[in-house]
Amino acid sequence: MGTTPAAAEPEHGRAEYGRAEYRADDACAAELLCDRHPADAVAFRVVEADLTTRELTFGELTAQSQRVAAMLADLGVGRGDAVGVLMSKSAELPAVLLGIWRLGAVHVPLFTAFAKPAIDMRLDGSGARVVVADADQAPKLAQEDGQPAERRVVQVGGEAPTAPGWYRFEDLVAAAPAEPAVEPARVGGDGTLILLFTSGTTGTPKGVPVPVRALASMERYLLDALDVRSEDVFWNAADPGWAYGLYYAILGPLALGRPSILLHAGFSPALTWRILDRFGVTNFAAAPTIYRALRGEPPQEAVSVRLRCASSAGEPLTPEVVAWATDTLGVEVRDHYGQTELGMVIGNAWRPELKAEVTPGSMGYPLPGWACGVLADEVDEVVPDGTVGRLAVDTHASPFMWFDGYANAPERTAQRFSADGRWYITGDTAYRDSDGRLYFSSRDDDVIIMAGYRIGPFDVESVLVGHEAVLEAAVIGAPDELRGEVLEAYVVLKPGTEPSPELEQQLQQRVKREFAAHAYPRRVHVVDELPKTPSGKIQRFKLRQERAGK
Repeated sequence: MGTTPAAAEPEHGRAEYGRAEYRADDACAAELLCDRHPADAVAFRVVEADLTTRELTFGELTAQSQRVAAMLADLGVGRGDAVGVLMSKSAELPAVLLGIWRLGAVHVPLFTAFAKPAIDMRLDGSGARVVVADADQAPKLAQEDGQPAERRVVQVGGEAPTAPGWYRFEDLVAAAPAEPAVEPARVGGDGTLILLFTSGTTGTPKGVPVPVRALASMERYLLDALDVRSEDVFWNAADPGWAYGLYYAILGPLALGRPSILLHAGFSPALTWRILDRFGVTNFAAAPTIYRALRGEPPQEAVSVRLRCASSAGEPLTPEVVAWATDTLGVEVRDHYGQTELGMVIGNAWRPELKAEVTPGSMGYPLPGWACGVLADEVDEVVPDGTVGRLAVDTHASPFMWFDGYANAPERTAQRFSADGRWYITGDTAYRDSDGRLYFSSRDDDVIIMAGYRIGPFDVESVLVGHEAVLEAAVIGAPDELRGEVLEAYVVLKPGTEPSPELEQQLQQRVKREFAAHAYPRRVHVVDELPKTPSGKIQRFKLRQERAGK
């Protein structure tokens, strides 16, 4: 079983204290994430594309989120109700989230790159009847002509909507009482904070309920793996529509009470260089694609980079990126591993008491509060060091373990745990060296990781076979220097249909329109048949092998 280097005493005893307060029967998310912190302390620095900045204090967030809670309560939202949030990293986002949690309601994150069908699936799966959305995202929530409104939509920014059941956020908040209209809900450590859907790597996306007690591990990740200090200028560039950005750019900093940068603009290497320079970022976390993009587009003007720590999560780092970062950023990029269902559990930690020499290719040691093992393929037994096997979390020895199962999916939950409940099976393969370091070998057989986003082939294939010309489809990941992987599709056409460049463009546009703009197949291969098992299951690994052999 994996171990960590000897850990020092937790900072101010927060590890033990944190576990107790986050697990308490009367735990209150609004209090833990906002109200208990000094009112004048800065929670977020919201940076615009022109580098203008707005600082949000915890006192401001308390007042704003109280108004949001009152607004949502007037729309019928109560304890346990799901609320969809389709927003970018704006100044309004933290207040909306805290307003939801102040009611004891459940946040359903919606990635802004998703198309309408992917959004509707998550809203239907969660039962959300209220959605808060940026004005430029709101059209994705519109109903077909003649259909009654299924959900109430609160639009942030833009002109006042006229559709029935649609409201303007600013108007509702302005009309809400300045004094607290509701007492913050105490849902307890087991109360659900978030319902975050996976990317659908092995079927339709699964809903992961994130309880309040998960905040303990999120806080510790910032302290242990990232070594975020009070004097740091911290920036996690990940999108809050996904786990790494939500857990560690929003929740972790709020729990810890330390400021974090939120960039209210799309990514570009030039803008990233400017922010690193202008704000003197000392602690930076991002997906490998960000580092690859920075490497590919060096700054066009002189910049000063003052990083003390640089960290990466979402997919393995390549040696070229690590070497470049050391030379250009003045600090190595340290690799970390985790999942939506766990948060981060393994890493090359930055905290001095945990810091060990980084071995190329290793994702590090299990982080404090977590214990991991590598199991044999057929039995739930730990394999010898150096042997590739199934990467698993020892739930009996992991006090930070918080995942209990997928929402309304007992069969899929059972697939994730060993029969005795001791092991959580990640679906990834790895091996362990004699010093306890873990090395990523491969991920779930079919998952595609593009620019840090986990994309399930099922979602894209479902869109492709919806085209009138397509009989069957399979999607795999193909190597890409910038993004790590991009999608390629293999399709079997219906009899009488001929392949053409126009058809390929139609299929690409269909995926952009009905799933997500970033997840379209860069190439579409027309084949006579797809490789399958005797039971009819498509063998995507054979397509990957065939492509690699060309």
